[in-house]
Amino acid sequence: MTDHRTGTREEWQAARDELLAMEKELTRRNDALAEKRRALPWVPIEKEYTFATKDGPRSLAQLFDGRSQLLIYHFMFGPPYEAGCPVCSSIADSVDGVTAHLNSRDVTMVFASAAPLEKLQAYQRRMGWGFNWVSTHDSDFNVDFGHSYTDDQARSFLEAGVPPVIAEVSAMCGTDPVGYLTQAPGLTAFALGNGVVHQTYATTARGLEPLMGYYGLLDRTPLGRHEGDPPEMWFRRHDEYAGAARSSSR
Repeated sequence: MTDHRTGTREEWQAARDELLAMEKELTRRNDALAEKRRALPWVPIEKEYTFATKDGPRSLAQLFDGRSQLLIYHFMFGPPYEAGCPVCSSIADSVDGVTAHLNSRDVTMVFASAAPLEKLQAYQRRMGWGFNWVSTHDSDFNVDFGHSYTDDQARSFLEAGVPPVIAEVSAMCGTDPVGYLTQAPGLTAFALGNGVVHQTYATTARGLEPLMGYYGLLDRTPLGRHEGDPPEMWFRRHDEYAGAARSSSR
């Protein structure tokens, strides 16, 4: 870090003003993109799905919990997992504190995974999260929306070999690479009106970064994300970082 270019306050301010103009332009472009996102055609959900929840079986419409909008985060925690994906866990940390604010804007946020509900609840207690987490274990929901795969499908993803990061993260989840890749993350949005549920939006991969609040902060630090190329697997569950027991407020 000490080798970075230095300058006067005036030089910094001139460069900062130029960057600010670019940041404002990006904000306007993001606003326009959000408008196009909301303008997507809605797809009615005609299939019935049942989810296992802490309050018993619930339909997709019931997950809205009296609101008209629903966001479901597809959390990677499959039946063979012994613990949730650490990257998905970092997203859960970021989202857990904002659900009340979403509720105030007529939005319900739910996490869904393919593992049995008992596994999810045990892990949720460990992590100290309060959001609603439902199981799709006995449902086609995760499969139909492209977030659960068969073992054969998962093996096909590894035909070129097992990337080191996949080997590492699968071990962190207590499964092998095939078992780990039977699940995929994602965010799906739904609307409810006149008793009909519609899918309105979906994203995955880097489209999930808005849920990863720490990235926006890291992008504003001197070293940025500092993940390497290809990126290293630096994520840990919040109770696994060095010093977590001393610094955690959970």
